[in-house]
Amino acid sequence: MYPNSSADETERLVTDHAPLVKRLAYHLVGRLPSSVMVDDLIQAGMIGLLDAARQYDPTQGASFETYATIRVRGSMIDELRRNDWAPKSVHKKQRDVAAAIKLVESRTGCDAKDIEVAEEMGIELDDYYRILQDTNSARLFSLDVVDANDESFINTISDNGGSPLDGLTEDRFKESLGEAITRLPERERMVLSMYYDNELNLREIGEVLEVSESRISQILSQAHGRLRSRLSEWTQ
Repeated sequence: MYPNSSADETERLVTDHAPLVKRLAYHLVGRLPSSVMVDDLIQAGMIGLLDAARQYDPTQGASFETYATIRVRGSMIDELRRNDWAPKSVHKKQRDVAAAIKLVESRTGCDAKDIEVAEEMGIELDDYYRILQDTNSARLFSLDVVDANDESFINTISDNGGSPLDGLTEDRFKESLGEAITRLPERERMVLSMYYDNELNLREIGEVLEVSESRISQILSQAHGRLRSRLSEWTQ
């Protein structure tokens, strides 16, 4: 591992990149319920920034800002995991949706339609949409659906002390995730891309696709459920 930074260099990196922590915290809290306090995220992010400043290895090729962003986001997400605000009933509903999708798709060999999933769950379509709305309002993809997908999971082996087998497992997971995403229905892929890659919020995506914000929330939640069902070997 690259030798730890000197105290002066560590302090300089932390001071120079403190605004990065605040920016990431406000971006993340905008996707979460009002019960999540931005100050808690900033505090967790500063711990991640300090750790990044101490452990940064410039010989690995990544800039410090790129490396720090990964570590800061990871610390914030760890904080959210430790203080999980989603009721157990919400997690159960997420699992129920994923299980129903998996059963339908195993039986038909096709992407499960909304009405098919609702029928599999034994509920009305409107009730299914309410479940999607509830679960999307109380989850963060990187926290609950596929933990290994988040940047906090994707750290270098030299940084987290893992073995070559850990790296191989990570590569296989990312390959499986990529394949699962490419097999999503087109609209779900589009919404995921705009939400995660372009970092648009639900309202902005709704404006692009000319549908309501609540409908985008439903599509996003169903995409998460479909991914959960297709990556069940990684999430059990």
